[in-house]
Amino acid sequence: QLWAVVNERDELGAELVPDYLTSVRDGAFYGWPYSYWGQNVDPRVRPANEGQVRSAIAPDYALGSHVAALGLSFATNGGFGGAFTQGAFIGEHGSWNRQDLSGYKVVWVPFANGRPAGQPVDFLTGFIADGKARGRPVGVTFDPQRRILLVADDLSNTVWRIAPAR
Repeated sequence: QLWAVVNERDELGAELVPDYLTSVRDGAFYGWPYSYWGQNVDPRVRPANEGQVRSAIAPDYALGSHVAALGLSFATNGGFGGAFTQGAFIGEHGSWNRQDLSGYKVVWVPFANGRPAGQPVDFLTGFIADGKARGRPVGVTFDPQRRILLVADDLSNTVWRIAPAR
């Protein structure tokens, strides 16, 4: 099964529209650019095909508005062990258009039976200090042995290496 994280549209308010994690279904229409989160029409865009908007499907899992989810890496049968064995690590690059910053971290989304199961858990934080961004996670991936999570940060030009405690 193919999954993707998506940055939704801006300028509909601080709490709209949630960026999301979703399974990618063959032939499915997710609304862009006419609607968001299924069939919610963006008032700034006149749908060219209203029937297409009626067929728009809602994504599987909301991550939060303006978190700018960019990186996605699954942990299966390993990863960090414990609570971090079945699910996805997601790099949230962070908001640019809100007074209260959102994102700027890596979250863990637990999965059960091939689906998201539970709230996102902060996994790697500390990219905001004194109300300013000090880092912006972009890509997340495992090393070839799937024991170390690598997190690319394009603000500090750093690749963070996260390994379980020994």
